Amino acid sequence: MKKLLFTLALILGFGLAAYAQPRAIGLRLGGDVDASYQHQLGQNMIEVEAGLPYFFDGHFGFHAAATYDWLFNFKSWEHRGEWNWYPGVGLAGGYNYCVNHEAGHGFVGVAGRIGVEYNFWFPLQLSLDWRPVIGVAFADKAEFNQPGLFGVCLGVRYRFN
Repeated sequence: MKKLLFTLALILGFGLAAYAQPRAIGLRLGGDVDASYQHQLGQNMIEVEAGLPYFFDGHFGFHAAATYDWLFNFKSWEHRGEWNWYPGVGLAGGYNYCVNHEAGHGFVGVAGRIGVEYNFWFPLQLSLDWRPVIGVAFADKAEFNQPGLFGVCLGVRYRFN
C-alpha cells in the first residue's frame, strides 16, 4: 500500500511540475502532417512530433521525432509578442509505404532542426522550421535515408502559459 501511495504521489508531483512549465501543442504542416508538442526547459525546449510522412504524395506510414532545441530571442515588442530562432538536435524514426511502388521501408536517424517562431500576445504560436533526418533506411538492404533531408514545415500551436 505504501508503494502504491508513493507511486501516485510521484506521478502527481511530475504532473504538477509539467503543468507549471510553458508548453505548446498543435500541428506541423508541410509535406508531412505532424502533431507537435513543445515543452520549455529553462531557456530551451524539447519538441516532440508524431505524424504521417509524405501524406500528400501517396505514402502511408508513421514517423516520430524528438529534438532538444536552444531558444534565442531576437526581437520582442512590449505586449505584442516575440520572435525566437532555434537550432536543435535529436532522434527520429518511422516506417513509410509507397503505394505507387508497392514497397516500404523503416528508417532511423539523427534529426537536426533550425527554425524561427513568433509567439503572439494571445496564446498562438507560428513557426517555420526545417528538420532534416540523416540516417539509415531499412528495406531489402540498408541504405542512406534520402527523403529525410527535405521539407520545411509551418507550425501552428496553442501556447499554454
